[in-house]
Amino acid sequence: MVVKPAIVRGIRPYAEGMPNRLKDALSPYLRAHADNPVDWYPWGEEAFAEARRRDVPVLVSIGYATCHWCHVMARESFSDPDTARLINEWFVAVKVDREEHPEVDASFLAAASAFTRELGWPLTVFATPDGRTFYAGTYFPPRGVRDVPAFPDVLAAVAEAWRERRSELDETARAVARALDAASVADTSGDLPDRARLESAAAMLAVDEDRVHGGFGRAPKFPVAPVLDFLTRSGPHGRGLASRTLKRMGASPLRDPVEGGFFRYSTRADWSEPHYERMLTDNALLLGVVAELGRGEASPDFVEPLADGVIGFLTERMQLPSGGFASAQDSESIIDGERSEGGYYHRDAAGREGLEPPALDTKVLTGWNGLAIGALARAGFVFDRAHAVAAARRAADYLLEHHRRGDGSLVRASLDGVLSPAAATLEDTGMFAGALLELAAATGEARYATTARELIDRAADAAPADAAAPFAAPAGGDPVLVARGLALPPDPAEGATPSGVTACAEAAWRLHALGAGDRYLELAERAMRSVAGMAVERPIAFGGALAVMARLAEPLVQLVTVTPDGHPGEAVEPGSETLLDATRRHEASVATIVTESQARALAAAGFELFEARIASERRPTAYRCQAFVCALPVHSAADLVALAPDR
Repeated sequence: MVVKPAIVRGIRPYAEGMPNRLKDALSPYLRAHADNPVDWYPWGEEAFAEARRRDVPVLVSIGYATCHWCHVMARESFSDPDTARLINEWFVAVKVDREEHPEVDASFLAAASAFTRELGWPLTVFATPDGRTFYAGTYFPPRGVRDVPAFPDVLAAVAEAWRERRSELDETARAVARALDAASVADTSGDLPDRARLESAAAMLAVDEDRVHGGFGRAPKFPVAPVLDFLTRSGPHGRGLASRTLKRMGASPLRDPVEGGFFRYSTRADWSEPHYERMLTDNALLLGVVAELGRGEASPDFVEPLADGVIGFLTERMQLPSGGFASAQDSESIIDGERSEGGYYHRDAAGREGLEPPALDTKVLTGWNGLAIGALARAGFVFDRAHAVAAARRAADYLLEHHRRGDGSLVRASLDGVLSPAAATLEDTGMFAGALLELAAATGEARYATTARELIDRAADAAPADAAAPFAAPAGGDPVLVARGLALPPDPAEGATPSGVTACAEAAWRLHALGAGDRYLELAERAMRSVAGMAVERPIAFGGALAVMARLAEPLVQLVTVTPDGHPGEAVEPGSETLLDATRRHEASVATIVTESQARALAAAGFELFEARIASERRPTAYRCQAFVCALPVHSAADLVALAPDR
C-alpha cells in the first residue's frame, strides 16, 4: 500500500467525556496513555467488536513503558487533540504493552515485516475488524521527514483507502495472512551439532567481531547476551571472544559505572551514546555470562568486580519491596524542570544526589524475573555472594506465592499484586523453571527443584504429539489471536533473550543432570533438533539454542559437595582454598553444595544424583561424577582439582 497525503474532511468534533479504558490497566505503559485524547481500548474482544459495529479499521499501537520513541510519538501525536480526532473518527484504537502481551506483539511484528524492514517500537499497525494486517510502520512523525510521511497523512490515506479501495486492502490482508501461514510451517529441524560444528558456528561469529571496540557488526550495537553465553561453551577461542567482548562492554559507556547496570544498546560502534533504558533481561543474562566466565582456574580478573556491579544494580535498583523485579528502568528523567534523555546517567554519584532517578516499569513478568533469579542464584553461588542468593530466593518465593495459581498454572504479569489477565507464555514456564533449578543448586532446597519439574512436565504435556518441539504453553495461545486464526507458532529465533522452547530445553537438560530421569534429556534433545538446522547457519540469531546444544555436546560433569548438618564451615590454613570454594569455581555442568539432610530430601524427591551422598568422617565431602559414574569422594580442594580429566 502506498501512503499518500489526503484531504482531511468529515471530522466530527472530539467527544468530551469519552470512557477512559486505560486508567485502571495493569500495564504502566497503558496507564501513561490513559489521559490521551485518543479513545484507546486495551487489547481484547471489545475493540474488535466495536470495529465490526462501526465497520472501520483497527489501529493497533504497540510499545512498552521504557521505549524512547514510544514516548516521543505519545507526546507528538497521541497527546495532540487534532491527531486524536482523526484516530477517533476513522479507527478503533488499541494500545498494547508488548511485554504484557508478547504473542500479540510477535504476531503483528511478523505481519508488519511485509511493509517495512525497519521493525521496532512503537509499532503502528492497521488491521481489518477481524484483526488481519493490511498496512504497518513504526514511528511516524507529526510532520513528514525525508521519506517518512506525517502521521496525520498516514491516517488520512489509510481511511481514504478503506472507504474507496476496500477490496484491495482486504486482498492485501489475506496475502499477508497466507504468507505468515506458509512461513510458520518452515522446517528448521536437523541433527544435533557435534562439538566441531558448534566451534564452526562460533568461528562464524568471530568473523563479525569488532576487534577495536568489541561486540559484533557495526552500529547500532546490542549486547546479544545469549550469543555470549554460547561462546563461553564453545571451546577456548569462543570463550576468549566472549571474555574480550564482555570486558570491553563493561568498560564502555554501555555500562553505568555508578550503579553497575548495562544500558539497552549503543547507537555507535564504540559503545558510546547508548540508548539509556536499562532492561532486566539484558542485565540478568549478562550476569549469567559473567558467572560462567568466573568458573575455572583461569578466570579473568575483571569478572568478579563486574558481577558485583550488576548484582548491585539488580538488587538495589530493580528489586521491588515485594521481592519481584521491575521489568525496566526508563531512559528519561526530569532535571531542572526539563525532560532529559540520559541526563541522570551523565552525572557521577555526587551529581545524582537529590535527583529523582528515571522511573521503573514496576510490572513483574514471570519469565523475565526467572532470568534474574537464575542469574543471581548462579552468580551468588560461583562468587560466594550470599546476598545475591537471598535476593533470588525472595523473588522466587514471591512468584511462587503470587504468580502460580492453585492449579499450578502460571500468571504472565502483575503490578502491585494485581494479576494480569494475559496468558502466561512458554518463556514464562521455561525461564522460571530454569531459575528454580539454579536456585535449588545454590540453596540445596528440594522444593525449588520439584516445582521446576512440575512446570516442565506441564509444558511437555501441553505439546501436540506430532509437534516438532515437545513443549507448548500450558495456558494455550492468546485467546483473541486464537479466535481469529492469528496465533503463530513460537518463533524459534532469538534476539535479546532465549526463546521459550530453548528455555524449556535448558531446564529439561538441567533436570536430567540432577538425576530426574532420561525423559528430560530426550525432551531437551528433541527440542533442540527442532531448530538445529537453522541455528548452526545463523548463530547470531540462535545464541540461546546453541548454548543448550553445546551443553548437550559436552561430557556431563556433575559435582555434589555435602556438608554435615549444622556444619559451621571449614577450618583451613590461612590463604588455602577450601573445598567449598573449589566446588563453586569447578568447571562442572552442574555443581551444588548441600547438607546431608538436603541431599536426602532431594533423593527422596526423585533426583538420583543425591542418593547416598553423605559427609563422610563428618567432613565436607565432594562427589564428582561424569554422566552419573562417580569418582571416589574427596575432602580437599586439591584432590577435587586433581579429578579433572586434564590433570
